Amino acid sequence: MNIQTTGTDHNIINPRLDRLPDYPFERLRGLLDHLLAPDNLQPLSLSLGEPQHPYPDFVGEIIDANRHLYGKYPPVAGTPEFLEAVSDWLQLRYGLPNGMIEAHRHIAPCAGTREALFRTAFLAVPPEKAGQQPIVLMPNPFYQCYAGAAIAAGAKPVFVNALAENGFLPDFAKLDEDILSRTALVYFCTPANPQGAVASQSYLKGLVALSRQYNFTLVVDECYAEIYDGDPPPGTLQVCAQDGNLSGILVFHSLSKRSNVAGLRSGFVAGDPDLMVLFRRLSEYGGSPSPLPVFAAATALWRDEEHVVANRGLYSEKLDLAERILSNRFGFYRPLGGFFLWLDVGDGEAAAKELWSKGAIRVLPGSYLAAEDPDGRNSCTPYIRVALVHNRELMEEALGRMAEILEEYCEGD
Repeated sequence: MNIQTTGTDHNIINPRLDRLPDYPFERLRGLLDHLLAPDNLQPLSLSLGEPQHPYPDFVGEIIDANRHLYGKYPPVAGTPEFLEAVSDWLQLRYGLPNGMIEAHRHIAPCAGTREALFRTAFLAVPPEKAGQQPIVLMPNPFYQCYAGAAIAAGAKPVFVNALAENGFLPDFAKLDEDILSRTALVYFCTPANPQGAVASQSYLKGLVALSRQYNFTLVVDECYAEIYDGDPPPGTLQVCAQDGNLSGILVFHSLSKRSNVAGLRSGFVAGDPDLMVLFRRLSEYGGSPSPLPVFAAATALWRDEEHVVANRGLYSEKLDLAERILSNRFGFYRPLGGFFLWLDVGDGEAAAKELWSKGAIRVLPGSYLAAEDPDGRNSCTPYIRVALVHNRELMEEALGRMAEILEEYCEGD
């Protein structure tokens, strides 16, 4: 990636930025924007994980009732009401013992989890570890924020394949000793984006133990935790509750997926109180706290489960639909969590072009979410990610178009 300067005589660009690849959606625009979609079909974007379900009416009502508070600076540490709502929710959702999570000690708000996940690398990555450049581990495929944070913080990102043969969960413990000894931070996501795999309590327990053995910070992105098909996904705090030790552990949750309010920009971080002190310190310097009306609406959302149950029901219906239309084709399986399908179509880029040019459907090639192996092979090249974010009627139409086009494409491949 070539970054141009502004014409000054000295280089003002941080050279680390040159290591950041183009973001997946920028790459998708480059792939598809020059292609014409059929003008007799409604264009449908299934590439972006932006929920289209309605959010509760009370969100707008609360924001309107508190609009006079837009004139005040919001507290970086969050409002007492918000922190207590999150603490109560964590205790209820994960069956945590009383007192394990103290609202003002173990929790910090964030304006959506992406900026918080990115910021965490700057508190967790030292200049060196084991006398060398520190390493940040992450699954492959991965949320691009993880790699960007590692690079910006001066670490070397190491991608650990999460493929069908290992249940779409990375086996960090099998890495070489020289890699683990240099690891400063591990990013992990459950339910996984994009594959929908859910880590068991046993898996999480092993990952927590590994973090203690090699003294790295474990960041668990649980933003899809409330969208599941069947049993609720276990949480990392549940595992930590077994011995009451939160050392080195941070978990991240968001309202974007849970409550269909991606534009509200509200989430939280919870875990190790010593790390929370550092997180808040960074936030004081460079954080962007949510406005007070947003805190008020978010507080109400964390205290309401009715809309979350209804939301899961809508996704379950669409999974039923996808199973009926796609079952036994394109490597379809029913994900345990999240709202993505991870389909094996042979060549994700070529399939994405076919779906757009013939069906006016945008999907994301799997290779755009993954890094190449040392031998130059991208293990996610065969896949496309499909977001089940529209209403049932639109998804039925979209999946029907997809099945027809992909069937023809795969037969001709």
